[in-house]
Amino acid sequence: MASEYHSSGEYIKHHLQNLTYGQHVDGSWGFAHGAAEAKAMGFWAINVDSMLISIGLGVLFLFLFRLAAKQATTGVPTGLQNFVEWIIEFIDSSVRGSFSHQNPLVAPLALTVFIWVFLMNMMDLIPVDWLPYASTMTGLPHLKVVPSTDPNVTFGMSLSIFVLVLYYSVKMKGAGGFFSELAFQPFPKFLFPVNLLLEGVGLIAKPISLALRLFGNMYAGEMIFILIALMFGGSWLLALFGGVLQWAWAVFHILIITLQAFIFMTLTIVYLDMAHAEHH
Repeated sequence: MASEYHSSGEYIKHHLQNLTYGQHVDGSWGFAHGAAEAKAMGFWAINVDSMLISIGLGVLFLFLFRLAAKQATTGVPTGLQNFVEWIIEFIDSSVRGSFSHQNPLVAPLALTVFIWVFLMNMMDLIPVDWLPYASTMTGLPHLKVVPSTDPNVTFGMSLSIFVLVLYYSVKMKGAGGFFSELAFQPFPKFLFPVNLLLEGVGLIAKPISLALRLFGNMYAGEMIFILIALMFGGSWLLALFGGVLQWAWAVFHILIITLQAFIFMTLTIVYLDMAHAEHH
């Protein structure tokens, strides 16, 4: 469907633009019809597609796991129950290997992070034109279907985890212990301004790197799918080559999708483990 656009640049920009709702410069409310309008809406504009798809995938995750729990039997598990039990065992072993303290929140959080990020990443395997084209048929100007390619989503998740890290750092070490951890290492105490600067930057870098790592990898993967889709607007030979590339990249991208979900989950566990560590 790239042939319907005047240029390759227009096609790429359309697929990378979120469905943004907010207040226009004239005071009216509605959807943005381009990047310039979305930017003019300011901070309180909402990427509706990212919100609805991510929430919908979260509901799907809860529904499937609840269904597996309701249908669980004491015999040999099959089907959905077997898959869910395998996932839970995998998450449990990951938590045991990375988290050396006792906290009933960590394992459920790790499970939620892994499955939710994985489902959001999996949306990248849907052909890039299908859902955006369907949305234009309903009158919507844009639709971006991979929530993890929206930095608002990845930063929202990483900042939520960062709040938990700060909470448990203060809870487990006390406010004084947490401050001394930042101010009195790695250099001697009389250099506490330098220590505070270095450790503070390191602390703030955690949620930033967590968010940007997921966003950057998924954004790059989506861009490759879009570039491959452009090949279908060329000659039949180019379209045939694009079809081969699309399947090859999709198979490889499954590994990236899973790996990014695993990395996000593992770093979440590690950061919480560091927050629980006793101050010396």
